Amino acid sequence: MAPKIFLIKFGTNCCKNAGYIGGDVLYQLNKVHPDYEYTLLVRNEERGKPVAAAYPKARLVYGTLDDGDVIEKEAAAADIVVHTADSADNVPSAKAIAKGIAAGHTAEKPGYWIHLCGTGILTWYDTDNKRFGQAPLPDQKYNDVEDIDRILSLPDSALHRDVDKIVLAANDSPGVKTLIAGPPLIYGPGRGPVNQRSIQVPHMVEYTLKNGHAPIHAPGLTEWNNLHIHDVSEFFVQAVEAAQDPAKAANPEIFGPKGYFFLESGVHKWSDLARWVADEAAKQGLIPEPATKEVDIPFFGANSKAVAVRAKKYLGWTPKAPSLKEDIPRAVTFEAKKLGKA
Repeated sequence: MAPKIFLIKFGTNCCKNAGYIGGDVLYQLNKVHPDYEYTLLVRNEERGKPVAAAYPKARLVYGTLDDGDVIEKEAAAADIVVHTADSADNVPSAKAIAKGIAAGHTAEKPGYWIHLCGTGILTWYDTDNKRFGQAPLPDQKYNDVEDIDRILSLPDSALHRDVDKIVLAANDSPGVKTLIAGPPLIYGPGRGPVNQRSIQVPHMVEYTLKNGHAPIHAPGLTEWNNLHIHDVSEFFVQAVEAAQDPAKAANPEIFGPKGYFFLESGVHKWSDLARWVADEAAKQGLIPEPATKEVDIPFFGANSKAVAVRAKKYLGWTPKAPSLKEDIPRAVTFEAKKLGKA
């Protein structure tokens, strides 16, 4: 029997990249497993029209992330819940999922919860200490196998930590098994029907095209990881498949509190990214010269250093998409057209 997938996606609350990750995840899931039974939570019928057109076999339910009764009901009925819509920061939806899965499942037939977080959680030290623009300290690198105990005990001040704690605590119920996926900066064109645009790179490109220079938070030593959206979606496919594999589903290194997967394929300095953008914008004739300028934007000033070992070790996941630097020409062209500059 085909598994029942409840996918919370497509910007059920208003957020800048509504539907970007969820849309691409569904695209890849449906491509690989068109036989699955998909239930999709979208904001309203108007928002659901392009979704229904793209996926006529899917069942749509309507509501926001604050509609706990709707989410609880669907989570209880689903075999696997995939949450990607403001999932890292929305407390009501996390509580509703935990309650719903626990109510509808047992230890003998558990429900699986694949939750999207993000490596922004690792910026906590720089944020707490107002340490922006500096190079990462040795202790700021987190290996998702060797450092799992550190990851599971990050301070409450960390971004996303409040929701993480709800997800992790859900494993106390015998009928709930969780997997947390933490991607870094995500780039590349999405394949969903609502939004194909990410956040960080477009934000930097847009700033550059509007101001004539790319921003660098001095002294420009901050580092992050990055990953193409298609590789993110491939991981979600493998995670969903793992929930149906008896050996993997029972493995506490995959599902349960230790099932915390960082995802990454490369490392960049924000200052290097700024230079790549400035160079490409100048090359395309969109700014007079490949200029950068020191600015005070903490968004580009806190380190997030993840080492993704768990996904390859336990699921065989291997990123294959083009690198961040290779995607910059496309990203600049896309934003220039969006702004009417090309």
